[in-house]
Order: sequence, then C-alpha cells, then structure tokens
Amino acid sequence: MDLTTYFENTKGIGVLSTADRDGNVDSALYARPHVMEDGTLALIMRDRLSHANLQSNPKAAYLFLEEGSGYKGKRFFLTKVSEEQDEEKIEALRRRSYAPDERMHRGDVFLVYFQVDKELPLIGSGK
Repeated sequence: MDLTTYFENTKGIGVLSTADRDGNVDSALYARPHVMEDGTLALIMRDRLSHANLQSNPKAAYLFLEEGSGYKGKRFFLTKVSEEQDEEKIEALRRRSYAPDERMHRGDVFLVYFQVDKELPLIGSGK
C-alpha cells in the first residue's frame, strides 16, 4: 500500500521525535502526515519545541500506531528538507478547522517537509 492511501485510510496516533543540536530528545503527539506529490511527508507544526529542534538538527523519527488491538503501524526515519508558512496551503491541508480568532491565539504555524530516509514496521526490523 502506498503512503498516500495508508495515511488517508488508516486512523491512529502519531508521535514525532526530534532532538536539538546537543542531542536532547523531545517527543510530541502529531496528526497523520500529509503525503506530497514528490513523496515527502509534511506536518503542520506550531513554533514549539519540536519545530525549534528541527532548526538545529534536521533529523527526526515519526512513529504511527494504528488504531485497534495489537501493535500495528509504521516507523519513519526522516530528514527535514524545507518549511514554509503559506497560510492558504496550510489551511487547505488541515483536517480540522479552527475559528480565525482561535488560530491567531495559537501562534505561528509552519508546513514542514521531510524526506523519508527509512521506513520500518512498528515492531521488528522489517526483514
């Protein structure tokens, strides 16, 4: 199954792990990524710790635990390739809508693109 189909049809919980330049690790809950036409994954991010870490260390890991019983899902090893603040594009990609005044109070938002360096199943080495 290709990643576009997978993330459009599979519900679950995502965790993005990042580290700063000194190796201090952070993990945060994130929605399913958007799979772009060029194969990159894109996440909508606020200007918080995960985003700050990516400014000095572009490497990240994204774990996706599928909804349901058992431990099914995927792990992705990522490298940030770019980011933008195109509000129209971000709003078009959002799966949830917010009132304009609520969006303003939440702070800056970024669309961050990642190259997938490696994909593994949630459990095991994938061999």
